Amino acid sequence: MNTASDFTIVGAGNGGKAMAAHLALMGCDVTLYNRTLDRIAAIQKRGGIDLESYDGGPRGFGRLACATADIDEAVSQSRVLMVVTPSSAHADIAAHMAPYLRDGQIVVLHPGRTCGAIEFDKVLREKGCQADVTVAEAETFIYASRSDGPAQARIFRIKEAVPLAALPASRTAGVLDLLRPAYPQFIDGVNVLHTGLNNMGAIFHPALTLLNAGRIESTNGDFQFYIEGVTPSVARVLEVLDRERVTVASALGIRARTATEWLLMAYNATGNDLNEAIHNQSGYYGIKAPATLNHRYLFEDVPMSLVPIAALGQRYGVSVQGMDSIIQLACITHRTDYWRRGRTLDKLGIAQLSVSEITTYVNEGIREPVI
Repeated sequence: MNTASDFTIVGAGNGGKAMAAHLALMGCDVTLYNRTLDRIAAIQKRGGIDLESYDGGPRGFGRLACATADIDEAVSQSRVLMVVTPSSAHADIAAHMAPYLRDGQIVVLHPGRTCGAIEFDKVLREKGCQADVTVAEAETFIYASRSDGPAQARIFRIKEAVPLAALPASRTAGVLDLLRPAYPQFIDGVNVLHTGLNNMGAIFHPALTLLNAGRIESTNGDFQFYIEGVTPSVARVLEVLDRERVTVASALGIRARTATEWLLMAYNATGNDLNEAIHNQSGYYGIKAPATLNHRYLFEDVPMSLVPIAALGQRYGVSVQGMDSIIQLACITHRTDYWRRGRTLDKLGIAQLSVSEITTYVNEGIREPVI
């Protein structure tokens, strides 16, 4: 049996491989888990991952302690479990982890999107997990990264500051202390309502994908997603969605960052408006558009980001017509009902909570909200 590692990375996609390789290069013992063995076969054979970076970032061969498709082995290896998968997989991952978790472990969702930690914690309890586990979520993924091959990853940019919050918020400081030697970029995200409602993927990804649908399908995504895909008119749509998100947050007593404020915080990118700020973000250069509309920017970010934000808006009296239109376009494009499949307030167990009750829940850790 392998000795316990510092981190287990759950998910061997673009982000998971980048995080695993970078942590290994920082001297951490790292276990990499993926549900299917074929995704990690080359990594197992080589014993690690080759990492390349732009702008003088980390590079080299990150040797891993373990790469496995056995969830029991993966969970038992580490105190910190970094979940780096589409948020649409969070509920399934929670269900699979539940029997193997133990007291004192920390699960961090990278990112949680919107209400990810609430969903993850609810599934653990529904599956009978009795372990005292802390579930936390990052506001966004710390890396802009891509996979360069079966055992290769590339980092375009590492964000300078990423808010993170635990459920309950009283445990956030402990999580940050544990992560700080590897990730000083993580800062206090206040609580998981703040991190979920400061979810920029909800604003940037679905609308930008749908408004470039024709170009994506005609070129198979052969253009720069942010640099060429964002034009002044597209940026104006993103600004409307962003105002709705900030207003929903305000209804919950939260002062959310605007998209331009977030670009400044995460990337030190500035501009007179959102269009200009996006084009001044050097890390977006070189990132291609999705090759297909069957992409996580729609099948993940619509049900796991836009739906819960819009649902919170409807619950607390905020007009979210822009979000509703993007959700509807995604439903039509994918011939599915993302309202039914998404993180609705009923599914999260918070449909009947008042603003004060939901705030108490995320801050103080009430295990069974009053429904």
